[in-house]
Amino acid sequence: MTDATATESRTPISTTDPRVVRSIELVWREAELLDRKDYVTWNGLYTEDGHYIIPIDPQTEDFADSLNMVYDDARMRQMRVTRMIEGYAIAAVDAARTVRTVSRFVPESVSDDEVVLRSAQILIAYKRGHHDIWAGDLVHRIRLSPTGEDRIVQKVVRLVDSEDAVPAAGFLL
Repeated sequence: MTDATATESRTPISTTDPRVVRSIELVWREAELLDRKDYVTWNGLYTEDGHYIIPIDPQTEDFADSLNMVYDDARMRQMRVTRMIEGYAIAAVDAARTVRTVSRFVPESVSDDEVVLRSAQILIAYKRGHHDIWAGDLVHRIRLSPTGEDRIVQKVVRLVDSEDAVPAAGFLL
């Protein structure tokens, strides 16, 4: 198969491309694991060099040199997972129940090795009789594997209100 980039070809990349379908299914699996609070399995969806990022600046692409709410490499993701599942962590003790929808998939680029996929996420969190809505644009960079064990290389969550005061979540986005 050939490489495709939506901006180069000016023709949208089809979401029916089998590589794109695999990537969408991985993003949906990630969302389901997060709603179940299966953080150990969630962390296993990432490559060893993968990053989970929630920037404050909605325009930045330079995550390493920008202020972020979250900028987790493998070590930091593991520490975050440990806090969420072991011992006493204020973020985990009274964590909200969540249901998220990930939709509006737009493939940015597709090759036999990697898919870059944009999407939108709406998350409803319920805690102590109160519902909160979290909305954001996602970008997943997914490394495809010949064995079908595709992994997330980078996930960027751009919250629509990232420049405002954002409350402590007690869950992963």
